Amino acid sequence: MAEVTLTAPDISCEHCVSAIKKAVAAVPGVRAVDGDPETKQVRVVYDEAQASLDAIERAMAEEGYPVSGRA
Repeated sequence: MAEVTLTAPDISCEHCVSAIKKAVAAVPGVRAVDGDPETKQVRVVYDEAQASLDAIERAMAEEGYPVSGRA
């Protein structure tokens, strides 16, 4: 398992976090997603054998929350 914390500056509320959780959880291999609108960060736990960081970031961008960096 791998864990990454991503920064997405467009996160502004719990609705944003909910949308991101739904989109990222749909990526095969993602085990957990948690977000914080105050820090604008999303923590993702995923199986590297099934999910790629690119796929996770792409899912966030397609939902309207592009990643600007990794914490």
